[in-house]
Amino acid sequence: MNTKPFTSGLSDDALMITRVADRHWHALDDDLVVGRGYAEHRPDGRLFVSIDAWHDAAFDRLAEAMPAELPAPLYTVVDEADGELTAGWRRAGFRIRRREWEYVVPTDPRVTGLDEVLPPSGVTIVPAGQADEGLLRAVDRAIRDEVEATVGWWQSMPAEVLPHPEGDTIVDPSKYAVAAAPDRYLGLIRVVTVHRPRIGLVAVRAGEQRRGIARALLAHALGTLHRAGFAVASAEVHESNQAASELFEGIGARRVSSNLELVR
Repeated sequence: MNTKPFTSGLSDDALMITRVADRHWHALDDDLVVGRGYAEHRPDGRLFVSIDAWHDAAFDRLAEAMPAELPAPLYTVVDEADGELTAGWRRAGFRIRRREWEYVVPTDPRVTGLDEVLPPSGVTIVPAGQADEGLLRAVDRAIRDEVEATVGWWQSMPAEVLPHPEGDTIVDPSKYAVAAAPDRYLGLIRVVTVHRPRIGLVAVRAGEQRRGIARALLAHALGTLHRAGFAVASAEVHESNQAASELFEGIGARRVSSNLELVR
């Protein structure tokens, strides 16, 4: 959001909010656009809203008008460092649903200490793009079911970036490397590269944890990125996932920011 404190002649009474498309609103001051609001469905079905406004008054009017025309619940994501934006959404009745730490992760094995890490006996790492799709989907579903049955935080994970059919949680099989036993997969790691490589997921079957499989998956993925010329990757970790935070911090990852997901 690009908001500025109210210092001009703009007033709440002077503003007109117009819905210019199905999920697009304008805040107008004497026919001048002083704010824009947007709504979009994420692939998981949730409806996210965002506002770009030049003045607090325009933001507040848009944040009042949009929920009146949209089905609840509504979600939005903000950088926690942007206190002004967070306060604006809180004024509109949104509350914090989750916090996610963002890490910068070095890829150099001499820095991470993963240069000599190998998978445990009987386990091999299958590189991204080479996994059996059926076994990959099976381990993904098994891990999701295990998480939901225990700590139950999987549904608070960020929405997938790419669309996928309902019930299909593997967006692009080529992005996953896996830890394989002779008859099944035990864990997986997903790395997506847009501008900077992003580790979107590291997960291991409940009965196979504490064997070093997650570290072996990270060693493989980060080593591959390092050889490809990437010095760092990014990763996001839910604040309640202490094990994941310790895993990343243990290889030299730095916490650089945090994002808030808010809901009304």
